[in-house]
This record gives sequence, structure tokens and C-alpha cells, in this order.
Amino acid sequence: MTIAEKYRSIVILSGAGISAESGIRTFRDTGGLWEDHAIEEVATYEAYLSNPAKVLDFYNQRRRAMRAGVQPNAAHVALAAFEDRFDGNFCLVTQNVDDLHERAGSRHLFHMHGELDKVRCQKCLEVFASGEDLTPQSICPWCMAQGQLRPHIVWFGEMPHFMDEIEQALSSCDLFISIGTSGNVYPAAGFVQTARRNGAHTVELNLEPSLNETLFAEGIYGPATEIVPRYFGIDGIGSAEC
Repeated sequence: MTIAEKYRSIVILSGAGISAESGIRTFRDTGGLWEDHAIEEVATYEAYLSNPAKVLDFYNQRRRAMRAGVQPNAAHVALAAFEDRFDGNFCLVTQNVDDLHERAGSRHLFHMHGELDKVRCQKCLEVFASGEDLTPQSICPWCMAQGQLRPHIVWFGEMPHFMDEIEQALSSCDLFISIGTSGNVYPAAGFVQTARRNGAHTVELNLEPSLNETLFAEGIYGPATEIVPRYFGIDGIGSAEC
């Protein structure tokens, strides 16, 4: 029996590991994104208030790197292909701030940690896509306020987005799959426990066992581009040229 035949409501959590093979550096690896930056310097609201130019430039660089030829890989494409053919409830929650899931074709998607290619105005609260670098002098095109624009990113100490929608999906799913996550960033690391309490089968697809591997009923380990297409029965999938 295939996954599509066995389950009717699926929630998938994706983390940095699913984008690593596309060339986006992961969060906590030895060669990871934060290697040269203390979290307190670039990923907190206090850092933004203390040195907005430094924080904004950090995210400007990340945005440029994301757009510099990075493409969805076979794991992103496989999830989008499965969603397209699955006739049950499908919810993809990502901790990633890149746009690779969208570019692969995923539709029912929640960016719980925000989106790198979007900007938020702290005065009028408008959220909008922007391809321009941010500076402390940037002006909001909606309310014309200067110096109020920030990346639409959830920094440490801030509440993730879409938590009500995510909790509702977890409460009714019969299959929960975690892909490419470390298991040490909350609240996402606790999703498996919520799903288990509600009777869902839980699966970890990862390069190696995460910190909370024992909470999963099933674990499959290896490169995401190999194990994700295989698990979802999507054969012959390659990277997407978007």
C-alpha cells in the first residue's frame, strides 16, 4: 500500500537539511551560516536596534546568495509532485526562509520562520516582496515611513508565524514527517510529540538521526535528494531549473 493510499492527512516539517544539497548553508553545521556571526549580532531584535546597518546587510547578503543560481533539488521537487497527486489533506511547514519549496511547485505551505524575499514595515505592518537591499534609510512604499523596514524573518525570541494553523493541522493528521531538521529548535522540535499524542504515525527523514530521533516511530537516513523521492514513490526526479 502506498503512502497516498494509507494516509489521508499528512503534515510535513522541513528544515535546513532539505536545502543543503541546493547549496544553502545549514544553520548549525561546522561550516554553517552562522560560523562567522554570533547569533546575538544578527538574529535578534536587540541586534537590529543596536546596529541596524549590520543586521540588514547580513540579510541582504543572504538574499543575494539565494538568488545567485540556487535551484530546488530533487527533494523539493518530490514533495511538490506528491502534493499535486495526493487527494487528501496536505500541509507543508518549513523552518526555512528560502523560496525553494515554492519554486518547486509546493502550494499548501507555511513559512513559520518567515521569508527572506519579503520585507515588513514596523509602522504600518505591511508585508511585501522586495528584491532591493534594505538600509536604515529605506522608505516603506506603503506608508512612506523611513527606517522602519526589516526582513520578514522570525528572529530568536520572536513568535513563529502560523502557529494556530500548524497546531490545527498537527491535531488532525495521521502521518507526520520531519525532513532535514536538527531537532533542537523549538517549537518545531515539539511537533512530533503533538502529532504522536493525536495518534499520527511519525517518520524522520534525515541525513543522520536528530536529537529527538527516539520520538519517531520510523527513521530513514541519507541524503534528502535520495531518500525523499524514494519514500514518496516519486522516481526519476531531478533538480528543478526555475
